[in-house]
Amino acid sequence: MIVLGLTGSIGMGKSTTARMFADHGALVWNSDEAVHALYARGGAAVEPVGAAFPGVVVEGAIDRARLAEALGRDDQAFRRLEQIVHPLVARGRTDDLVEAERNGVKLAVLDIPLLFETGGDAAVDAVVVVTADADIQAARVLARPGMTGERFDAILKRQTPDTEKRRRADFIVDTGHGLEAARARVADIVGTVLSPGWTPPRRTLSPEAEAPH
Repeated sequence: MIVLGLTGSIGMGKSTTARMFADHGALVWNSDEAVHALYARGGAAVEPVGAAFPGVVVEGAIDRARLAEALGRDDQAFRRLEQIVHPLVARGRTDDLVEAERNGVKLAVLDIPLLFETGGDAAVDAVVVVTADADIQAARVLARPGMTGERFDAILKRQTPDTEKRRRADFIVDTGHGLEAARARVADIVGTVLSPGWTPPRRTLSPEAEAPH
């Protein structure tokens, strides 16, 4: 099974690109959805996050607004949260990939916004970076309800710069040229990675190797 890491800064069109890969039969694993499940009632992150940030658990689930407020009060809070949540996300991802390979899935795409920031690029066969010109990105993001320039800037500061992402990419999908061009690029990438004899450019770490012993 080929495993691609899909990433891109806010407003670049990563979610749309992920759906394009799904249209080609790829299994798309979404890290944001995984975190939502961990925060929901009965989720594995509820107890440890609640212990680290008292008052953020409401009716058995993590209240994201309260958690955001708690994170804003402490400069080291994000790091503490990541130390709790990232291992849980990684464990769930490994389990899902193992199951997918057992079911005969040929291509899996890991939709991870902070792929480089969390070191996830070391556990995939190749990295696909979704990009667009900065003015297109800004227009998309600032059109979102409740978004401000200050909030946009704060988000960008937590992400690896787009220029660095593109430098480290194995494949690039530029969504600034329209949907049809993006679809054609995705089709080209899928054809390349599933072709006989394609050699993954990154260190291949199988789901079994990733699994905790």
